[in-house]
Parts: sequence; structure tokens; C-alpha cells
Amino acid sequence: MESPLARSEANPDEEGPGSAESSGSGGGSKVYHERQRMQFCLLHALNNLMQEKESFTRADLDGISENLALTDPNKDKWTPLSLIWKPHHNALTGNYDVNVLIAALEARKKKVVWHDHRKGASSIDLDAEALAGLMINVPVRRFRGLWSGRHWVAIRSVDGVWFNLDSDLSSAKQFQGKEELIVFLDSVLSQGGELMIVLQDE
Repeated sequence: MESPLARSEANPDEEGPGSAESSGSGGGSKVYHERQRMQFCLLHALNNLMQEKESFTRADLDGISENLALTDPNKDKWTPLSLIWKPHHNALTGNYDVNVLIAALEARKKKVVWHDHRKGASSIDLDAEALAGLMINVPVRRFRGLWSGRHWVAIRSVDGVWFNLDSDLSSAKQFQGKEELIVFLDSVLSQGGELMIVLQDE
């Protein structure tokens, strides 16, 4: 299986956001998948997780970022460049951080739980009724290694079939069972990725 971090030359400026509906085996499920544009991977990942176009918009995430910035304890140390490279996002290209992710999902009655790196992915109850999906954050390299950063990816089950909804992929990629998903997640963790479990907040 391809390494989750092997997509170093994916094009960050490819047209999007767009939807690609692909049929999953075992029921012909329609899967919503947004493609990557600039550094809006968190926006795409959230919409892919929610399986809905414009479930979140750039304006929504910018608003959350601005609200978080109001309580930034380092606000007095901002420079003129902080108008572009803001504490929780880049005003031009996106690049939202984990605080925006958590606030956005909490607004939709979701709870984000960080997975303990000391435990393997097999410790996650993939059949839990409250499980809404998974979010991973992986290190990536672009422009032949001249630029490095991190990339948000949504993983979720649609009608009992698990999909990798990475916006860098041309279409949603189906996992051939939970065993393959666990191997993928363990590979993510072993290569410096972060894993977050998204639950319905009762």
C-alpha cells in the first residue's frame, strides 16, 4: 500500500473545491470528495468528513480564526505581517490550524479526541456508534522538496465502507476492509502524523 506521506509532488493549486461522486462497492454508495486548492486542505477535509458541499465555507473558517485571534495571549507581539500570517490561518491561502478544526466541529456538535501515539490504531473502536470519522494531519513536501508543511485528511465510513478522502487524491480511495485502514493509520502515526477521532457529542 502506498505510503500516506508519499504524495510530495501533489499540486497544491489544482482547481477546486470540486466534488467527485464515486461509487463504493457493496451498495453503490455515493461519496462526496473535494479536491485540493491552495492551502485550504482543512476546509476540504471538513466538507469531506461531513459529506456535504459547503458544509463549511472559507468565510466560516475565517470567522472562527478571527474569533480565536481575539483571545490570543500573544496578540501584543503581533507584527504587520500578522495581518497575513495570522495566529490560526493565512489570510490569503488558508492553512488553518487544529484550533480551527476543533472549534468548527464543536459548532456542529462533534467532539475531537486526540489519539494516543503510544497505542496502535487497532485500539480505535471503528464500530462505535458515536464515531463520525477520523481526521489526520500529515507532514508533506511540495515543489520537489523546497517547501514542507502539513496536510489535513478526512477518513470516514460511508454506508459501512471506509474511504480515504484526501483532497490531494483525484478521487476518494476505498479501503479494502478495516484491516487495511488500520495498517494505513499505523503508517501515518509512524511517519510523524497526528490522528484525531471525531465523535458525535451527545
